[in-house]
Amino acid sequence: MCGRGFGPYRGDMTWNELAQQKYVLLTTYKKDGTPVGAPVWVAPDGDRLVVWTNPKSWKVKRLHRNAAVTVQACDARGRTSGSPVSAGTARVLDGDGTERVRDLIAHKYGVIGTLLIRGHKLIFGKDRSVGLAITAQPAGQ
Repeated sequence: MCGRGFGPYRGDMTWNELAQQKYVLLTTYKKDGTPVGAPVWVAPDGDRLVVWTNPKSWKVKRLHRNAAVTVQACDARGRTSGSPVSAGTARVLDGDGTERVRDLIAHKYGVIGTLLIRGHKLIFGKDRSVGLAITAQPAGQ
């Protein structure tokens, strides 16, 4: 699905273009269906997007109950400016998958990303972060 659009009702930003954004608003859903968005760093990984986060964060807890997410380009504070919203499914990755996400995020965000990822791992240990993989929902669903 890399490089494919999501149809006219979702705008014309492709999954690949979304992966190139500096920040993406990752929206997960509470038990009652209320959407909760958080700006995150994102990197491309084949036909999916990957995110690096704290395993004890609310977004991870919500994903264990409901894997449905939306992603949308945003700024560092999570403000969107009318960019298209794309639906997907997220899953929490294992240790090897998380290590791959760390490498992809560090590579995409350069020196700052490398310092943040490696510093976090050094200070807090490798179990204090987790990778998420987001796969696009096929158009029409």
